[in-house]
Amino acid sequence: MIILGVVLLIIGLLAGIGILYTIGIILVVIGVLLWILGALGHAVGGRRHYY
Repeated sequence: MIILGVVLLIIGLLAGIGILYTIGIILVVIGVLLWILGALGHAVGGRRHYY
């Protein structure tokens, strides 16, 4: 999810498409939050680890 967000950010910046840039930011933030929760040992979506 983090990688997809970064790719969308780059495409959004290069192509000048604001919606891709916004979606990329949202995906990066959600991915980082899930990664932190998984690293702390909290079950995320019924899974012990989130990769």
